[in-house]
Amino acid sequence: METSFEIGTFIKTVSPHIVELLGTTPLDFGVIDAEHAPFDRQSIDLLLLAGKAAQLPLYVRIPDRQPATILSVLDLGAAGIVVPHVNDAEQARQIVSRAKYLGGERGFSSSPRAAGYGTDSYANAQARGDQTRIICQIESVAGLQNCQAIAETPGVDALFIGRADLALSLGESNSRHPKVLDATDRIIAATLAAGKQAAMFVGNLAERDEFHAKGVTWFVFGSDQSFLRQGAQQACANRSEVSA
Repeated sequence: METSFEIGTFIKTVSPHIVELLGTTPLDFGVIDAEHAPFDRQSIDLLLLAGKAAQLPLYVRIPDRQPATILSVLDLGAAGIVVPHVNDAEQARQIVSRAKYLGGERGFSSSPRAAGYGTDSYANAQARGDQTRIICQIESVAGLQNCQAIAETPGVDALFIGRADLALSLGESNSRHPKVLDATDRIIAATLAAGKQAAMFVGNLAERDEFHAKGVTWFVFGSDQSFLRQGAQQACANRSEVSA
């Protein structure tokens, strides 16, 4: 049965086996977290190769907006990019330009994975490359104030709400503070009004269902690290009671 939303997870461990394992689950995608985890170009390449083998679409949360960074992960075959700290429409337009061939400034080569290692035609490789998704992360007061214009930027596919940094920017330490939840609702509304997809990180099923009811349809749920830790904790649950 089809669901009305997509679920993925952050990948923070430099291991193709993690991707291979996740490919055996019902997850719809993974996000390689090159912003907060120790990934370089070679390790991203290895994980994207594993994603292709496992038939698990992989996005990359990039560490910066530099043209070479965007070009690299897209040439390696990422399904799209998640771009942190997008604060205004000009930044969004710049990101789109750097990620697109037609009407943009992305350089073309037929040799990388994204172009089938030279087996695809010039036109098909460019057309497929321009279908990779661009997800702008809103996680500051400035981004909140400009979220409507960012969402309306042609080429932006989704807005990803980064509640942790958004809370910090709002002067709060809890992502569920009323100010943060109100800001989240504003971003969701602006995104949907622009006809784009609303996306966010959630840590549990209750939050997933809460924000899905508000229109969010692209969820990053936990990470490979949190799944491992929670599984270990669950295995050890109630151990003292069993031993007694």
